[in-house]
Amino acid sequence: MPGRKGGLRKELGLFDVYAISTGAMFSSGFFLLPGLAAAKTGPSVALAYLVASIFILPAMVSVAELATAMPRAGGAFYFLDRSLGPLMGTVGGLGTWVALILKSAFALVGMGAYLSLLIDVPIAPLAVGLTVLFAIVNVVGAKETSGLQRVMVVTLLIIMTLFLVQGLATVASGPGEGTGGSGPFLTSGLAGFMGTVGFVFVSYAGLTKVASVAEEVKNPDRNIPLGMALSLGTAAVTYTVGVYLMVALIPLAQLSTDLTPAATAASRIFEQVPGNLGTLLVVVAAIAAFASTGNAGLLSSSRYPLAMARDRLMPEPLGRLGRFRTPTLSVVVTSLVIVACILLLDVEGIAKLASAFQLLLFSLLCTAVVIMRESGIGGYDPGYRSPFYPWMQITGVLAPLWLISEMGQVAIGFTLGLVAATVAWYFLYAARRVERAGAIFHAFARLGERRHPGLDTELRGIVREKGPRAGDPVDEVVARAPVLDFGTPVPLSDLVDDAARALSDPTGLPVRFLREEFNAEVARSLLFVAPGTALPHLTVPGVDRPNLVLVRLGAGIAPNSVPDRSDEDLESTRAVLFLVSPQDDPGQHLRLLGHLATHLAADGFLQRWSEAETARALRETLLRDERYVTLPVGLSLPTAAWAGQPLRGIDLPRGTLVAVVRRDEDPLIPDGSTVLHEGDRVTIIGSPAGIAEIRKRFNGALPLGSRSSEAVRTR
Repeated sequence: MPGRKGGLRKELGLFDVYAISTGAMFSSGFFLLPGLAAAKTGPSVALAYLVASIFILPAMVSVAELATAMPRAGGAFYFLDRSLGPLMGTVGGLGTWVALILKSAFALVGMGAYLSLLIDVPIAPLAVGLTVLFAIVNVVGAKETSGLQRVMVVTLLIIMTLFLVQGLATVASGPGEGTGGSGPFLTSGLAGFMGTVGFVFVSYAGLTKVASVAEEVKNPDRNIPLGMALSLGTAAVTYTVGVYLMVALIPLAQLSTDLTPAATAASRIFEQVPGNLGTLLVVVAAIAAFASTGNAGLLSSSRYPLAMARDRLMPEPLGRLGRFRTPTLSVVVTSLVIVACILLLDVEGIAKLASAFQLLLFSLLCTAVVIMRESGIGGYDPGYRSPFYPWMQITGVLAPLWLISEMGQVAIGFTLGLVAATVAWYFLYAARRVERAGAIFHAFARLGERRHPGLDTELRGIVREKGPRAGDPVDEVVARAPVLDFGTPVPLSDLVDDAARALSDPTGLPVRFLREEFNAEVARSLLFVAPGTALPHLTVPGVDRPNLVLVRLGAGIAPNSVPDRSDEDLESTRAVLFLVSPQDDPGQHLRLLGHLATHLAADGFLQRWSEAETARALRETLLRDERYVTLPVGLSLPTAAWAGQPLRGIDLPRGTLVAVVRRDEDPLIPDGSTVLHEGDRVTIIGSPAGIAEIRKRFNGALPLGSRSSEAVRTR
């Protein structure tokens, strides 16, 4: 499918999403914080990490829903801007950009605590050098960036798996030096335990950062929620089991002051290994973790200025793509700010304060899901929907606010100060440059006069761009579509009349109703998708499935029959597709439109369309070859056993179904009881693997487009 003009390249797959999300979480949360957290709650610190992973679930599912509905660069900024308006978008975008920069700088500096176990390294120059390296890789491309990220995350996971497995074996073989089962489990009571949950919650904050690169993800409806879920599962197990091992192997008094607890635990776990190999492995894992967090942070944070500049909330040059179709200037500016933070600030302290803003952001994102769902905007069509709505979102709104209150006045003050700074930027720079309003004005009828009509149009455009989902009946709709062929110029009114008649039976709607609705539609816009092609369409209540009519025009539409269209445009029109879909599923309607429009605009389409000799050949131009096959039923063919059999008795590969049976040139919409006759032509659709198996099984049964033919209905 053609990419959006000026859009980023879609290069990231499921493992890339997993690597970015996982890499953004593993660093200080495992390699630095456990000791500090143990000082607050004692042996229950491992349970605190597990509870924190549950607290992140509302934010994860909410971000997954928003990212599959609006896969655009900028993540939180874009979601908040389109739901709560540009003011909150500015707060979320600029605030997250600053927080990510601080986190990335902290991760790069944090490598020093572990590197110092091996060699004496000047920390600041090393962190600056890594920032420059990551900036170069980010400029070259997201795929190259994620490739480096995959290497670092795989290295990290291999070592962490060895650490966990050997650690559990060590603990099982005998009691360690840690607390084990002795001493109070909650050293500071329940209040101290819950405060620790808030303290370690930020270890999971990187989980949702992958949403900022959603525009670059292939098949976001699947890869974003699945990648995030796999990443959270990995982090929860690693954090919980790993911290449990630290508690079991290190005395609590020592653990509470240890800034390299993972390395200390490794020295006990791998004490049988010659030399310091075990400790060395964990140091390598820590370096990979901090580096992957820094790299993922730069990748995701650089998309915020890009997205905000596109929407005129930041200077326009930041929204331009460079030679490699990456946000070059945004990457450079973000990298320079990271370098400045490394050299000038106490990034460890400030990064921890910035965690409170991350919690505020999670609360706002859960609110955004509620606003988008209640707005009634037809173009809001997420490929993944959060479960347990709205209770999941209500929990996601309140829990982070409570955790912020547990972080103390300094963290609250920093968050409020960051919000105030972003609000000031909006009113001093951005407010006079934007005219948008968020979906919140669609959600409340009393504010209806402030609805932003462009928002629904924008979201519908995103749905069309994403294309059909796996369950959308694209091939079925095309396979059973009647074909009309006009050899002479035809007035648009006659064209609409014939299309309405062809659609009346399959939709169950009166011809007069369809004629009036289509006439009203084409009066507004005939929707010329590309030169020579048009795609009028309706959504109608009471229709149970989408229906399509294909019209080929040998000599175009008669002149003067369409307002505001030149005779030249009309006479050159060769393909008109009439689509009617159920009104209760606007998302599927838009996805079907996107699929059809992509084919109509493809190079060489009109030539293939004009040269097709049969109705089946016309349908072929809109079908994906690997997802369908048409077989004739004949006594002398491999399909001979099908004659006289009902469809439910025919053995077809899993994932395939009979879309239409054509008998004496008339299409039959089949069900399980439809009995096949000799001479029928059976069109089967399904997964590429299933269709490939059918082609192999019935190789001699003439696939679509061979000797038999089907006439088109001519006027």
